[in-house]
Amino acid sequence: MAAIRSKNTKPEMIVRHGLWKRGFRYRLNHKRLPGHPDLVLRKYRTCIFVNGCFWHGHLVDMKVFENSECCKIPKTNRDFWVAKIRRNKERDREEQRTLASMGWHCIIVWECELKPSKREETLDSIAFTLNHIWLQDHGAKTTPYLQLEEENMQMPMAAESEV
Repeated sequence: MAAIRSKNTKPEMIVRHGLWKRGFRYRLNHKRLPGHPDLVLRKYRTCIFVNGCFWHGHLVDMKVFENSECCKIPKTNRDFWVAKIRRNKERDREEQRTLASMGWHCIIVWECELKPSKREETLDSIAFTLNHIWLQDHGAKTTPYLQLEEENMQMPMAAESEV
């Protein structure tokens, strides 16, 4: 257990490098926020948690605690691990509720979403979500694409003569 790190893990480093390349700036492990988020983007009022699938019970059915494809519960000392993962999930939910009540957005990134086959898609999705949050919070009026297309079709083009 002493070898398990809570900071600067490989999945966290992947997210950090991916966001930095896309132009996002952040702070690490903010001590004053509940749960000490892995990344804090103050401009976007967003906290990003990079969760390990095992420690946070990704895709585990909480009622039966059956194994999933990315999270396998050990067969030895099973009751201990089930209780521990259940407590972790409850604590995560409570921290997210507290952050939401403080006006922060939360993004959860799972370790299995950062496999090489899904990595770029996941990082692009995070960037899209952050940009969407920024537009929402700053009151930018967005017009759906189809509505824009219809408006452009109704107006005459500058090169056309109005006869």
